Amino acid sequence: MSKIDTAPHVKKIPIAQLRKGMFVHDLNCGWMDHPFLTNQFSVKDDETLKTLRGMGLRELYIDTKKGLDVTDAPTQQEVKKEISQAMEAIANEPRLPKPTTLQQEIGRARVLHKEANQIAHDMLLDVRLGKQIEMEKVEPLVENMIDSIFRNADALLPLARLKDHDNYTFQHSVSVCALMISFSRGLKLDRATIKEIAIGALLHDVGKAKVPDEILNKPAKLTEAELAKMQSHVVQSIIILQHTPSISQIALDVAGQHHERFDGTGYPNKLKGDQISLYGQMGSIVDVYDALTSERVYKKGMPPTEALGKLLEWSKFHFDPELVRQYIKSIGIYPTGSLVRLESERLGVVMEQHEERAMQPIVKVFYSAKSRHYLPPETIDLSKPSCQDRITGHEAFDAWGIDPAKWLPS
Repeated sequence: MSKIDTAPHVKKIPIAQLRKGMFVHDLNCGWMDHPFLTNQFSVKDDETLKTLRGMGLRELYIDTKKGLDVTDAPTQQEVKKEISQAMEAIANEPRLPKPTTLQQEIGRARVLHKEANQIAHDMLLDVRLGKQIEMEKVEPLVENMIDSIFRNADALLPLARLKDHDNYTFQHSVSVCALMISFSRGLKLDRATIKEIAIGALLHDVGKAKVPDEILNKPAKLTEAELAKMQSHVVQSIIILQHTPSISQIALDVAGQHHERFDGTGYPNKLKGDQISLYGQMGSIVDVYDALTSERVYKKGMPPTEALGKLLEWSKFHFDPELVRQYIKSIGIYPTGSLVRLESERLGVVMEQHEERAMQPIVKVFYSAKSRHYLPPETIDLSKPSCQDRITGHEAFDAWGIDPAKWLPS
């Protein structure tokens, strides 16, 4: 499914086994979730050890070449292999049918995506100016997004992945909304519930309108005070939505609980397990996935397949494992719009997925990884018996200097 790190000296250990003299290779959490300037450093003193143990971390990776070892700890290679096998098992489960072809839906999806970004942008601006959210604009937009994803999710979902640094906040909201609709459909929730989930998803970060831009877009680590201000956006969202007419409890749960974690390490209320509603749990999964895959001023975006693997790994503590499995099933282990490498050493973008053959999607190939040059674009269906090629792993667009926007369905 993906390239496996062959470094046997990188191992995963529980935080309880961390000792002075070890070298942290990867904190195994989001960049915003820790106070250190880097993900890699030596544990030299009790203060560092205390900070790490107080962060809510459950597991991390150590480099045994640069520090002390834990003999029986699994290697990073072993962990990735286990995750890869689990994801491939999920991929073999059938997905819901798509009533409309990609070609029929893509034009409508492009218009809808542009409209969604504009409405989300205007909404945040209004909130910043102290105005009320205009639900008469939000509700029809959400209905149209549901219709599009029900017809063919392969049209809108890859468009929603496209973001730029300056407009991340509202583009992230549109993306989370689209992904939550797809997730809800995969769970076979009823249409009325999906609408409320989608409204909550579109509005989940509205409280960020109360956070200064210099904190939202800071290209470096946040100070403790700045992090507290950033995290306050959840409470701000709840306050804003409680004063918004016709907001349902479902929508409030999505917005108010999307930073809670299954093991109680989230915020703002450190809710645990079933204290978090289904809708809040769904929101936390999708919010983390979209944040991981998005490029920000302070980090590169992670390839979608790698991000899904992280969700699966973290579901041991932070998320409901069955919900994560259902989410991966809903978007596929090679989500539409992701870059993949084929056995022929060609790179291509996943254009469309099959209901029962998620490992064999339709791919537009356009680049030779071996010769490092562009090829005449060719669309191939990996599920056809006549096709001799197959996916061997996922790739990152930026590693090859490829602009993803140029290769999405059109």
